[in-house]
Amino acid sequence: MFKGSLPALVTPFKDGAVDFDTLKRLIEWHIAEGSHGLVPVGTTGETPTLSHEEHEQVVEAVVTTVAGRVPVIAGAGSNSTAETLRFVEHAKDVGADAALVVTPYYNKPTQKGLIAHFTAVAEVGIPIIIYNIPPRSVVDMSADTMGELAKLDMIVGVKDSSADPGRVAMQRMTCGKDFIQLCAEDPAAVGYNAMGGVGCISVTANVAPKLCSQVQEATLAGDFAAALELSDKLMPLHRAIFAEPGVSGAKYALSKLGMCGGELRLPMLEVGDDTKTQIDAALRHAGLLD
Repeated sequence: MFKGSLPALVTPFKDGAVDFDTLKRLIEWHIAEGSHGLVPVGTTGETPTLSHEEHEQVVEAVVTTVAGRVPVIAGAGSNSTAETLRFVEHAKDVGADAALVVTPYYNKPTQKGLIAHFTAVAEVGIPIIIYNIPPRSVVDMSADTMGELAKLDMIVGVKDSSADPGRVAMQRMTCGKDFIQLCAEDPAAVGYNAMGGVGCISVTANVAPKLCSQVQEATLAGDFAAALELSDKLMPLHRAIFAEPGVSGAKYALSKLGMCGGELRLPMLEVGDDTKTQIDAALRHAGLLD
């Protein structure tokens, strides 16, 4: 169910509030452009600055607008197990297809703590994608720990931010070949799938959904020559979007395409002039801007 290009959706704002009209327009655009699923309220969705109410409203709006046309993986993580359970239960209640749950950040649980956390979350009864992102959470779930969790029916996959193709092979050994491995690093997506991954939860796909979808479809068809040709078009955009925090780059690029305003919430800021120049050039390189 969960494979291909899965945009980590931005959350549009207008005058400080969530802009639900633009959010719905973005969803329709993504589906028309061939995105294989949508991932609202992740880090790129600025969840650290959304209230709990806004978080839940965005998830419900995405599920309602998508109306079953593509899978929705709802961001639902926190460094509090109780708060995570609230978000996961809400995602299940409104009809999301899965919940994306990050390894608890800041409080640095042990591997046993990670097992206890995700075991509790799995009991909610909705498919869970583990989000393993050591640079942000300051804890790395080992392949052995992931293998233990993969024995639970509701732990179905991982969003892997290691950018290490070798990690895919290790996780195939501990979790099994059917465990869904999704890349979290756009520049590494082709190589990740070559090692056994089946998709990418992508920031760049906010801006270039059709190209990102085509890359994924080529890899899943085993046509890595075509995937590399497409990836070459996207590589400058991957780099430019992340010259500063990715959500800032993605929103600026979307504003250039006329799809979304560039408004952010502090502490995120609009990208600087040098980054704007890089993004403009990358959009042209990808054929997205004249």
